[in-house]
Amino acid sequence: MNVLESMPVPKKADVKNLNFWYGATQSLRNVSLPLYENKVVALIGPSGCGKTTLLRCFNRMHELYPGNRSEGSIFLYPDKIDILGASIDPIEIRMRIGMVFQKPNPFPKSIFENVAYGLRVRGLSDRSRLSDKVEQALRDAALWDEVKDRLKANAFALSGGQQQRLCIARALATDPELLLFDEPTSALDPIATAHIEELTIELKKKVSIAIVTHNMQQAGRISDYTAFMYLGELVEFDKTNLIFTKPSSKLTEQYITGHFG
Repeated sequence: MNVLESMPVPKKADVKNLNFWYGATQSLRNVSLPLYENKVVALIGPSGCGKTTLLRCFNRMHELYPGNRSEGSIFLYPDKIDILGASIDPIEIRMRIGMVFQKPNPFPKSIFENVAYGLRVRGLSDRSRLSDKVEQALRDAALWDEVKDRLKANAFALSGGQQQRLCIARALATDPELLLFDEPTSALDPIATAHIEELTIELKKKVSIAIVTHNMQQAGRISDYTAFMYLGELVEFDKTNLIFTKPSSKLTEQYITGHFG
């Protein structure tokens, strides 16, 4: 075995005994799993199993709605802060942890201002630095060459796949430590989907990624680790190749072979 392969992979985040309720309805039950540095973790499972609920706990999106509550911890490394801690500023967490949603959601602004938005929220106003950061984010999102001559154009003029990459650029602009993808290709055609998948593999060189997907083939293509969830519980977590070839749970095997879902 290669010595590097045998070395432990550093953790980027650690979910510990996480429970979550929408009002009186419990959606997550005692979930614990790690996210690793510069790796892609896929969250799979049937609709309503808690995948997106778990993902949104990472950047405290649930707090935007009354009646939601959680118990447990999500530690973010290397400083090991508890993301869910009462003393932690949710706005700062959302800068450190970017999120891309199921459908592209560009702001009704120019391409440039979409990417610059988070930087302006953080107080960056210097035009030269803004331009450099916007360009770098668009390059990282594999979009720069397609939009560099129309940065002042409205973001809605872009195709669906381009809009999704713009949203990824917007998330990347603030140099996040973790990226959350909630079924980012479900509304895209196969060509745009392939672009996003290739981009995801490239991005993990710079940032850790967690992705919710219903597409088993996609999980197999782009993720290093896979978590299978069912009825709000984590059934199994392992390296993706093991989950798909030698799952330890019969329930996991039944799901990935299409017996239910």
